[in-house]
Amino acid sequence: MNKNSSSSIAGRILITGVSGEVGSSLVQYLSRLGVSDITGFDLRDPSPDIALLCKEVLKGDISDSPTVDDLGNGQPFDTIFHLAGILSSGGERAPLMAHKVNVTGTLNILELARKHSEMRKEPVKLVFTSTIATYGIRSVKDKVAARAVREVDHLHPITMYGANKLYCESLGRYYCENFGMLEPQNAGIKIDFRAVRFPGLISAHTVPTGGTSDYASEMVHAAAQGMPYSCFVRPDTRLPFMMMPDAIRSLVLLSQASPESLSQRVYNVAAFAPSAEEIAKLVKRSFPMSTISYSINPIRQTIVDSWPEDIDDSAARTDFGWAPVYDFERGFAEYLIPAVRLCYSKHANRGSGSHLFLDAAN
Repeated sequence: MNKNSSSSIAGRILITGVSGEVGSSLVQYLSRLGVSDITGFDLRDPSPDIALLCKEVLKGDISDSPTVDDLGNGQPFDTIFHLAGILSSGGERAPLMAHKVNVTGTLNILELARKHSEMRKEPVKLVFTSTIATYGIRSVKDKVAARAVREVDHLHPITMYGANKLYCESLGRYYCENFGMLEPQNAGIKIDFRAVRFPGLISAHTVPTGGTSDYASEMVHAAAQGMPYSCFVRPDTRLPFMMMPDAIRSLVLLSQASPESLSQRVYNVAAFAPSAEEIAKLVKRSFPMSTISYSINPIRQTIVDSWPEDIDDSAARTDFGWAPVYDFERGFAEYLIPAVRLCYSKHANRGSGSHLFLDAAN
């Protein structure tokens, strides 16, 4: 088989966290590819339009083992996209709950994939969303010196979310490569675990809610409303980002890659890595009357300073043909800013007020 060969997505698909922005966007993307046998699973109901694109939508707690065990109704899934979790800011507010959802929930899904692999007599593909929060660089000086960080470097997360995700990556490798190693006769068929480490994700269709890397989209939302914005990180703060459509493409590309083409289990994917000041200048170019200042939040700055300025995604580019569609300029000019403008013009025309972003963030 050719090293870069790929396959279509076929069979039964499970998407956990289907109500979130990544889950909803993935359902829409798969639907456009002609995929219809999708089971969505979440604690919350997805929007009606997303539910219509799924064969079924199930509600439940991913950290509850019996609930997860029942998924599939005795019919195995062929591919699982495990997206459910509590993100970085929420994880710091409720670290024990984050551990329960992120770790126990992932362990439950790994067990489900293992059992379904046995039922299918071949490995279930489990695509896991990880994060740059798995990294932990010890100082700003080290961060600048590190430049684009590889998957194996600086793995010293300082948040519960990052620690959860790094451990779950290891659990995935274990289930994929070493499960049952002391009793190989009982090990059965192992799963096919694959993970993407996302940078900060920017969506044109989600109102930012105060996430650790949300300052990029918050600047645009504030400017579109004609409101001043006070950025919570330093102007020189630099992070890798990616537009949501590219994030979804990376998941699908990884899921389609032949096992023979993959040289590792966890992959960085990257698009662009601007400073906060560079984002502010681009926003002001589109919204000349916007006002952007800086009021540093020490805790959030500490978290962001521990994440790399950029990430090395050369393995993803080589192994499964990853390349972003949106660079920094194009992503804002063609994807984010037009959609945000449209959002607030519609609300203004309906007379529903224009302070959506600040209300949600609080």
